[in-house]
Amino acid sequence: METIILSSKRYKSGYVSREGYNLISIFAVLVPMLLLQACYSNTAVEGIPVPELFKAEDPRVVEQDAVVKTNNLSNLMGVSANKTFKEIEGVPEYRIGPLDVLQINSHIGEEITSTEVTVDNRGKISYSFIDDLEAAGLTPSELDSLLTKRLSEYIIRPRIDILVKEFKSKSATVLGEVSSLRTTTYGGKGASGRINLKGKTAVMDLIALSGGFTVDADIKNVRFLRDGKAYRINIYDILEKGDETQNIIVDDGDVLEIPDLPVFGERVYVLGEVVYQGIYPLKDARDLLGALSLAGNVTPLAIEENTLIVRAGESRDTPLVMMSDIKSLLRKADTSQNVELKDGDLVYVPRMKIGDINDWIANTWPLLQLLEYPADLHYKYNRSYKISIDTQ
Repeated sequence: METIILSSKRYKSGYVSREGYNLISIFAVLVPMLLLQACYSNTAVEGIPVPELFKAEDPRVVEQDAVVKTNNLSNLMGVSANKTFKEIEGVPEYRIGPLDVLQINSHIGEEITSTEVTVDNRGKISYSFIDDLEAAGLTPSELDSLLTKRLSEYIIRPRIDILVKEFKSKSATVLGEVSSLRTTTYGGKGASGRINLKGKTAVMDLIALSGGFTVDADIKNVRFLRDGKAYRINIYDILEKGDETQNIIVDDGDVLEIPDLPVFGERVYVLGEVVYQGIYPLKDARDLLGALSLAGNVTPLAIEENTLIVRAGESRDTPLVMMSDIKSLLRKADTSQNVELKDGDLVYVPRMKIGDINDWIANTWPLLQLLEYPADLHYKYNRSYKISIDTQ
């Protein structure tokens, strides 16, 4: 038991906290208690069958990310202009700003003369016969047209091209679990997290410019900050589900924060009549079939058609209990029984048919809460009730 649990835990620098060992010990005590809950009835219970539940679209099954999308993420998508870029004839162009370095190429016949010009703090440039020309906010093509018009007062048919050589006026900040902040050379310093923007840039582009996220990144709970408002972005959905509605366009001054995973990581619990009971990483147990595979499948004593999936609701006191017929899943390829699991889900394969589902929940839910909220467990049992578990 302890080996299984330890193999699924995410370590940091090889250190396991005392609280981590306490949780493992408590889990070892709770498993037998959970197994006793469903061993005394021979009456089948009609729970909430998985196919019917998802057809009915029970509101408790809706992903939390659906709630996040109501936070006006759509207003940040599909923009054709912001402080960083502007689309001209369908092509996004960078908006010039203070401290940007421009390269102005002047054509006289086949001869080209290049001059570097820095936009001053007021957003103005001086070139040739022209002084204090307003450049801030214009794109290179717009500034090209304006400067050509002004030079025409002194030169016959001037031909110039304007390129942005150094982008310094617009930037976004990336914090947290990105490679540029976590990887340093020997004796060197990590990056600042400040990324200079060079035009139309989406969130995924910004992460790529930061070297990508690390293996410890919680990519389902990325925070995006703009103008004092916070949004949550699920990068996993962008990568795995192609959900481009969350790949929003970045603007000057935005902040992207990629947090690290919790100490115990995203996990699911598999208990009851399976070969190997334990806590397994969610990334390896995305659905019911994956969880059962990690647990070594069910035992001969399992009542497969009465398998339960327990999921915490918005309130800790109102769990959602789903019932899956894994006999149909395993033997008849009934994929409607294959529930997609979420962080904290508990899969329970009973030994005997559960008689009263409400009694079962009432008896087991306090124990499930201890598993789901280990911080509460540590506080209550080591402080309030003066009960401690010595793992030394």
